[in-house]
Amino acid sequence: MLIRFVNAFVKITGLIPQFLCFRTKVCYEDKAVQSRRVKGGAIIVSNHTSVFDYAVYLFVFFGRTLRTVMAEVLFKKKVLGVFLKLMGGIRVDRDSNEYGFMSKCEKILQNKGLLCVFPEGRLPKPGEEKPLPFKPGAAFLSLAENVPVIPVYTNGSYFNKKRARVIIGTPIYPAEYSDKNRSDKENTEALNTAIREKMLYLEKLLEERQKGKES
Repeated sequence: MLIRFVNAFVKITGLIPQFLCFRTKVCYEDKAVQSRRVKGGAIIVSNHTSVFDYAVYLFVFFGRTLRTVMAEVLFKKKVLGVFLKLMGGIRVDRDSNEYGFMSKCEKILQNKGLLCVFPEGRLPKPGEEKPLPFKPGAAFLSLAENVPVIPVYTNGSYFNKKRARVIIGTPIYPAEYSDKNRSDKENTEALNTAIREKMLYLEKLLEERQKGKES
């Protein structure tokens, strides 16, 4: 209840400031299939361009309480760490073999919550291929809890003259990648590959639509 209240307060008070900072333009692969409204349990999966990706998605999915998996480094700053906990952030210690955060994610999905995962695990460094290889956590959770993955791509254009642009893709359903003749690991790898390929497709689709408007 507290997490929902804090999220609602932050969104309402931050509505105008976020518009001035990001001026986010949202488009869709197929709005009739998947819009900004997400019903039931689902996993938002996105490329990672900036620490501000999280802030943008809070307002893209305004009507839902977004529970986001976050790196431990963000929680080490006291004030920010407390704020993120109140917002429902899920801490992941990337250098640890402790996977307790996965059980938290499972409970959120079991309660029909909305989870957000950045499967690259970190921000790409200059010169690295984007997006980075995807870690399999989101695919594993999707298969384990039988919830769809909703791929979202952002161009990361924040705090400048050009508008931030986000494209929401159509859902990827785990049942399509759950083959009884394959191991759980193979099914997870197949779904993880599909998610990353969809992200690359959304990147191209967003670029094509932007070029079409400019021409």
